[in-house]
Amino acid sequence: MASTLRGDLNAAIEEVAALYHERDVESRMIMTGILAGQHTLLLGPPGTGKSAIVREITSRITSARYWEILLSKFTAPSAIFGPVDVAALAQGTYRQVFDGHATTCEIAFVDEIFKCSSAALNSMLSYLNERVYHPEAGGAPIACPLVSAVCASNELGEDEATAALYDRLLIRMEVDYLAKPDSFDRLLRSAVTRTNGTAPSRTTVELADLQIAITTEVPAVELPGSVISALRDLRADLRQREIISSDRRWKQAVRVLQAAAWLEGRDHISVDDLAVLTHVLWDVPTTKATVAKVIRNYLGSDERRIADMTDEVDRIAAELDKMLAVDGPGRDDRLQDWGVRANLELSKIGRRLRRALDDARQAGRPTSSYQRAVDHAQHVYTRLLSEALGVDEKAVPAVGGGH
Repeated sequence: MASTLRGDLNAAIEEVAALYHERDVESRMIMTGILAGQHTLLLGPPGTGKSAIVREITSRITSARYWEILLSKFTAPSAIFGPVDVAALAQGTYRQVFDGHATTCEIAFVDEIFKCSSAALNSMLSYLNERVYHPEAGGAPIACPLVSAVCASNELGEDEATAALYDRLLIRMEVDYLAKPDSFDRLLRSAVTRTNGTAPSRTTVELADLQIAITTEVPAVELPGSVISALRDLRADLRQREIISSDRRWKQAVRVLQAAAWLEGRDHISVDDLAVLTHVLWDVPTTKATVAKVIRNYLGSDERRIADMTDEVDRIAAELDKMLAVDGPGRDDRLQDWGVRANLELSKIGRRLRRALDDARQAGRPTSSYQRAVDHAQHVYTRLLSEALGVDEKAVPAVGGGH
């Protein structure tokens, strides 16, 4: 059962990533947050697809009650947790209608989370942290079935009240406009509706199966002493750079590491899983790059090499974009000369990535991170040969294969 669920979750993540360009990391981290029973923040300007990707990936969880709301400074607590039952009030009884609101959902999407009204703030904090709601009429708190909330905002909050909400959101993702020209091209083409008679794959998972993984399988993933030592050293390194996370955040981060390891098919956390903490340990966007750089030093040698090679692939892709953007006499010749040199360089990287993938496969290690790196290199290689050297996309060989 676990292997089937894991395969379906990974398939769903890949399908959503294919639908939304440059959103593969967001897709994986949202699902990792759900598996960890933690909350995720998507931070970025309007029009970057934050709402769309949340709705798409959470809709893959069948039987889960989904609820969403767009908050404003004037949103009353009753709009979030349940309005007063007017019919009962006419009979002299005060009660709230909870069905269809935050109090009864397993998955929540809260848009513009930092515009939460002061009247609703304390209730929202209890809801996110303890999964309880304190009724407006008083009485015992109501337990809520919330598994995970995905929140979005165009900007960070600027006061102490919203800082408390920010602290409850363990996974933090910056979402920006598309950066790669080919992604933008595909976005424009997607506006033209084409029907070829086949619907895209749409893998789903049952809530009941997912909850077993969340409550039983993920928490059972072991935390080796070597990883504890690495986390202790990582904490010290970040503190030296004045990047400080609370004890609660570090403890909750372990569950994210467990979820990441479980998704990779392992029964223990590896130092390579520390990569996901890139999206957990930064406080303000300006510290994100520093956190990522420090964490890379703690990854296993293979993961560091893959990350370094992926950086090289990204550098070649950026150079290609610059070459294509320059016009004028001799542009095509310069582009072709550069393309020949870049082809040799990218082919070497592709061979190294494929060797790393083969080694991992033969050693029985999880291969998803290796495969993602190879797929990314293949995408850039296809662009390079077709856009710089004029090769038909259909004739582009496997990057690093057979050379």
